[in-house]
Amino acid sequence: MSKAIAGHDVAATDVAKVSEIEHLLAQDTTPWYRKKNLRRLYFCLVPAALGVEMTSGYDGSVLNGLQAVQPWEDYFNSPTGALLGVMTAAFSIGAVIAVPFVPYVNDRFGRKACVVLGSAIISVGAILQTAAVNIAMFLVARIILGMGIVYAISGASQLIAELAYPKERSVITGLFNESWYAGAIIAAGVTLGTYSWDSNWSWRLPSLLQLLPSTLQLIFIWFIPESPRFLVSKDRHEEALEILIKYHAEGDRSSPFVAAEFHQIRETIRMEIEGTKTPWKELVSTNVNRRRVLIAACVGLFSQWSGNGLVSYYLSKVLASVGITAKRTQNEINLGLSCWNLVTGVTGAFLTHKLPRRRQYLTSYTGMTIMFACWTAASAVYAQDHTNNSAAKAVVALIFILRVLQPHDATDICLHL
Repeated sequence: MSKAIAGHDVAATDVAKVSEIEHLLAQDTTPWYRKKNLRRLYFCLVPAALGVEMTSGYDGSVLNGLQAVQPWEDYFNSPTGALLGVMTAAFSIGAVIAVPFVPYVNDRFGRKACVVLGSAIISVGAILQTAAVNIAMFLVARIILGMGIVYAISGASQLIAELAYPKERSVITGLFNESWYAGAIIAAGVTLGTYSWDSNWSWRLPSLLQLLPSTLQLIFIWFIPESPRFLVSKDRHEEALEILIKYHAEGDRSSPFVAAEFHQIRETIRMEIEGTKTPWKELVSTNVNRRRVLIAACVGLFSQWSGNGLVSYYLSKVLASVGITAKRTQNEINLGLSCWNLVTGVTGAFLTHKLPRRRQYLTSYTGMTIMFACWTAASAVYAQDHTNNSAAKAVVALIFILRVLQPHDATDICLHL
């Protein structure tokens, strides 16, 4: 038998297993909240893993709120231009520094270890930011925070995807991304509550509170199991099977669903090991592969280049550019926008498995392009006539409309190419 025929037979077997899993899932009509073990798993997954993206939302958004806190502006001499850009980018710089090392930790020591390491690093960064006495110390703290969040997100996202019951997986992974906005709401609410304090604690307290979600992760991570997929990759098959039986079959050792799922995991790992023998040049060896690589790379870039950074990190500057300079008003708009983002984000998460990814992606970016054009036009009108309050209000309204479209950009489209 040729290798091509053998490979085809393996692929056909995998397709049959996937179809069997889908068939068995369709027969399971019991909701997750009526399954004791699964309910307990999800209860602990929320603070231990789902909350990691909440940490990212808080850490990534708190600087936006601090720009509307006068004591922070005074303490750091009202940073603007390149300096403010570096202070904002420091979080992302830290993430870039950590990226090469994250896969090693994740695959060598496990998903839980990655979350623990990331949360510990974030805790160190939060303490340093709280105690910052100059811009250099503040920058170092932001870099450390960025390094930690990459470890935590990598481990947590895989834990959620690999532990969640397939029936709820798409919704839970969608909620993982959108929980970023829950963290942003907390950050906006805290800075709204402290902006009027006439002391440095008006910005040190929001910095210190970055510790809380990481502390919860360090506590609850010990109450959830390791990823079955990771355990299989380390030849710890019995442990992986026991986890699947407990949480995906409520202890039923004869469950045909667990048998099919376990087989699928083992075959996927085996095929991935086989895939490592394929040279990297295969990625660009054909037009089809080059197209897929290009789209997969661009999706990640475009999702971060869609204007979310402009609103997430420079909202107070954007508002000031259209005459909204009152610190309280800026903080209130920031809080309102964060709440709005959570509503639209959660809605988008529930729509993910109902609408085609490609349609979501194209609709989202087409709509955002139009909204940005209108935003630019309204800003230009206000720049020419500072008494035109209608143009200023239009800018604020367009920011809210823009955020309706962003949760539907379907960045996971690359998984379906």
